[in-house]
Amino acid sequence: GFGMTTPATVAGKIFLIFYGLIGCAGTILFFNLFLERLITVIAYVMKSCHERQLRRKGGLPHNGRWGSGTSEVDSLAGWKPSVYYVMLILCVASLIISCCASAMYTPIEGWSYFDSLYFCFVAFSTIGFGDLVSSQNIKYESQGLYRFGNFVFILMGVCCIYSLFNVISIIIKQSINWILKKLDCRCCHRCQRKLFRSRRNVVMPGNVRSRRNISIETDFVNESDTDGRRLSGEMISMKDFLASNKVSLAIMQKQLSETANGYPRQMSSNLKQNGFSGGVGALAIMNNRLAETSVDR
Repeated sequence: GFGMTTPATVAGKIFLIFYGLIGCAGTILFFNLFLERLITVIAYVMKSCHERQLRRKGGLPHNGRWGSGTSEVDSLAGWKPSVYYVMLILCVASLIISCCASAMYTPIEGWSYFDSLYFCFVAFSTIGFGDLVSSQNIKYESQGLYRFGNFVFILMGVCCIYSLFNVISIIIKQSINWILKKLDCRCCHRCQRKLFRSRRNVVMPGNVRSRRNISIETDFVNESDTDGRRLSGEMISMKDFLASNKVSLAIMQKQLSETANGYPRQMSSNLKQNGFSGGVGALAIMNNRLAETSVDR
């Protein structure tokens, strides 16, 4: 929209609004399809070059099919070019189109070569300030041919610049994600270290703890399966509690048994012969009582 042609009536302005919705959407779709086809062509060319290099090295048969013994590359079916190669190709294509268009605008419009390059960027990027507009003189030599060339250069330039903007946006997104990931890893690592320090002196149900491995990538504390849980403040289950405190529970049950019997419990030969095992806790008290009853009898 350079502004040299604008709707003057209300009906024309309303028509422009509705037509612009469909027209701009269709134009964006056309540019996206252009970018997809361009990537497809680049991928095909790069794939062909890569296959030729492999054939020269002897890693690929001449029929283009892979053998079962090849281990260098599994398949080229999903071969895709790098985003940096696509950006480089689009930059070169945009520069070539701009230079050729500037060579046409400079003698015909009477602009300097730098002004022609400036007009190409403003026009191809759809900025359209309107300070420089082509085809505005009263008379041109070969006016029809010039307008056709102007249309072709603008169409090709807009396609290349729009595709280049899309590729640059992908690179910017990847860079931002990489920076955020690095910052997130550093922040998580510091927070995990603070959390580990704050929980270092917390009373745990087990006296003996297994070693913990801190991964740099995950920044998370991993413990073995015998501990049954992580340093997360979650409630420990009874199974995990018993598993991590077998020795402590055995000593406690022995002390309870001796306290209930009034003397240190000793296993006599008579009790063993009667078949009552010692045990600990309430089961031990019951076994001892049954053993005494059987002896009395």
